[in-house]
Amino acid sequence: MKLPSEAEVLRIFIGESDRYDGKLLYEAIVTEARKRDMAGATVFKGALGFGVHSRIHTANIFALSEDLPVVVEIVDNPESIEAFLPDLDKMVGEGLITIEKVRVIAYRHSDEG
Repeated sequence: MKLPSEAEVLRIFIGESDRYDGKLLYEAIVTEARKRDMAGATVFKGALGFGVHSRIHTANIFALSEDLPVVVEIVDNPESIEAFLPDLDKMVGEGLITIEKVRVIAYRHSDEG
């Protein structure tokens, strides 16, 4: 797959215990992105954060938070991102979804893989 030099990054801010259709939400999002042949997706687990309810979620051992922040990033062309949004809207019950323009410098893979 070749990405244009001008692409977008779709960022989804959710909780690690959020679920969709019986699966962890971040896994469901990445699985759907892969089914759509999107260029790539990565899940980041946060150590500390808060969202719309202003509750602090932390990995601090004394806080015992069970719902740490998670960010899913997907990079692809604007058309693929736009086509994914209606389904993503159905999947994410609570969270934040953003899109930013990005300039792709390299998107490579080895032939070994």
